Amino acid sequence: MALTPDDVVTKQFQHVRFKDGFDPDEVDDFLDEIVIEWRKALEENVELKAKLAAFESGAAPEAAEPVAAAAPAAPVVAEAPAAPVVAEVPAEPAPTGSATATAGIIELAQRLHDEHVAEGEAKRNQLIADAETEVNRIRTEAEAKQREEAARLERERNTLEARITELRNFERDYRSQLRGYIEGQLRDLDEKSASTDSTPVSAIGL
Repeated sequence: MALTPDDVVTKQFQHVRFKDGFDPDEVDDFLDEIVIEWRKALEENVELKAKLAAFESGAAPEAAEPVAAAAPAAPVVAEAPAAPVVAEVPAEPAPTGSATATAGIIELAQRLHDEHVAEGEAKRNQLIADAETEVNRIRTEAEAKQREEAARLERERNTLEARITELRNFERDYRSQLRGYIEGQLRDLDEKSASTDSTPVSAIGL
């Protein structure tokens, strides 16, 4: 199928993940198609110019048929100096229109390529910016959670230390009270033992 300028304009390339721009192989293949069509256009242009030059030199279109058909056409071929005219055709500035069209297609393809590359770079920069924003947000949230967790642990540590101090005070007071109680009991025993020892034997009926 012949390639048209509309095909160049409407050509859509597939995006490639984790790479900038489009698939290089697909772009190269498409440019190869453009080159092939341009070459065909140039060859057709040269052929048309050659036929036009032959026609203007006096060789009617009917003269071309006897050349490939039979001998009676031989005198006509001898009289028509078509070969020299065809040889001069490439030197004529007539193909300027085709060259201009070719240059226009090349410029269009280059512009489309540049636009696609710029679009890919813009998307890449946007993705990078979004990723950096997301990273900063996650880092900020993590730091806030870390500070909150540290504050909670600090409160728990203070609470536990206060509880430990309270238990130690309770233990100290309990030990002090227990010691006082035991010492009081020992004193009572000592006093009872001393009073028993000082009582005369007659007093106890012996």
